[in-house]
Amino acid sequence: MTLGSEWKFSQVFGEQTPGEDIQDCDILSAMEFDKNGDHLAVGDQGGRVIIFERQTGKEGLFDRSSRRDSGQFNLPLWQHPEFKYKTEFQSHEPEFDYLKSVEIEEKINKIRWCTKLNRSLFLLTANDRTIKLWKIKEQKVKKVKQMDINPFVTSENSLLADKSFMSGQSEPSHANGTRLEWTDKMNGTLPSHLADITNVASRRCRRVYAHAHDFNINSISNNSDGETFLSGDDLRINVWNLDVRDQCFNIIDMKPKDMEDLTEVITSAEFHPFHCNLLAYSSSRGFIRLVDMRKSALCDHSVKILQDGGSRGPKTLFSEIIASISDVKYAMDGRHILSRDYMTLKLWDTHMETSPVATYKIHEHLRPKLSKLYTNDAIFDKFDCCLNGDGLQFATGSYSNHLRIFSCGAENEDGITLEVRKSPNRKPTSQATTRPRRSSLSNLTRGFYRQGQDSSENETSCNLKSKLLHLAWHPTHNLIACSVGSSLFMYHA
Repeated sequence: MTLGSEWKFSQVFGEQTPGEDIQDCDILSAMEFDKNGDHLAVGDQGGRVIIFERQTGKEGLFDRSSRRDSGQFNLPLWQHPEFKYKTEFQSHEPEFDYLKSVEIEEKINKIRWCTKLNRSLFLLTANDRTIKLWKIKEQKVKKVKQMDINPFVTSENSLLADKSFMSGQSEPSHANGTRLEWTDKMNGTLPSHLADITNVASRRCRRVYAHAHDFNINSISNNSDGETFLSGDDLRINVWNLDVRDQCFNIIDMKPKDMEDLTEVITSAEFHPFHCNLLAYSSSRGFIRLVDMRKSALCDHSVKILQDGGSRGPKTLFSEIIASISDVKYAMDGRHILSRDYMTLKLWDTHMETSPVATYKIHEHLRPKLSKLYTNDAIFDKFDCCLNGDGLQFATGSYSNHLRIFSCGAENEDGITLEVRKSPNRKPTSQATTRPRRSSLSNLTRGFYRQGQDSSENETSCNLKSKLLHLAWHPTHNLIACSVGSSLFMYHA
């Protein structure tokens, strides 16, 4: 697919009406497609998990195996998947740690799908301290569909109201005592359809993995072996077996003896897509460390460190803050890694340790405003990133509900910018329109910090309160799911 392909609105769930107040518990906080792209799980700050499933009728004439073999991702409109609501459940409840006098929110931080077994779905959900394994299975349930009761008698007395049944005067029509006359008379009094068989998704919490993290969990990742997964917080990374809920193995511990000596924290971690012994984790200093668990039991000493040494400018008060990596994602080839910090989106080759392959500027226009961003805590916003199935396109979010999409090797480094709403406006990215847009953004930021004063018509809006933090790319289609507040939007190309 070329970068010039047109991205179009596909679906929206939970769209807000103008002037509607959003409850904090309804704000979406995590999302993830499963391996085949048939299901999408979304978590919110209220601890709920909502699952959407693919509508089978939209691809009735299209063979999925031929799609995978051909490697085509730019498909006609009618072949792009659409989703429908499947089920939802309460995954986490608010808790209180009495030992530390800390409230533990029910907010879902991460969702990860596990291997599908016996037509049952499994997924991991995590809040700040606890991880849960859920099983979702479709069951056939009989429900009363239609009752056709005789209007002159009640349903309770319909059987007794039949004269031949009460008198017993009719003789049996068969040797076994069956009365055909009674059967015919009761046709008008018994239900015409007793039940309708429907599929209902039942969910059950299989295991709870708790009491292993003293700090907020920021990552969970399934291993390619299908048996283990990792969980990471600010200072530790643990490896769990899916079948063992009360034991885990600590492989990385960055906690110093004296907390005053702490220089960095872990921000994100992910297993290699097909090598079960390799993982990568990022830090608040902008480093990505690659770890081989075969080297030693404790993996504090990394095998490789990916560090952007070529972009080190003059140090300021905010240099370390904006260098912190908020998200890392492995490409399916296992060689490339996509990372997102506050200012940029970077593509790394694990064979090149000194610099990224490509750097895409996201918030460069906000660099003069870092002090104000620090004052209102916007500089600490954590944006996700994602890749498409072939690893040649990348996406991340920004302020004003902007979705930024880039293509590897494209001449236009500005990529595509979409404002996420039901009728999106594609932002111009040509060289002729880039300059005035950048100059107006700085003017607009001043207008925004004037506490609600409207900017002039020549200024472009940049609303720091409207931010696109979470998104996911469909594994086999050019379909992106992203969240804006409590709404889930999908776009396709």
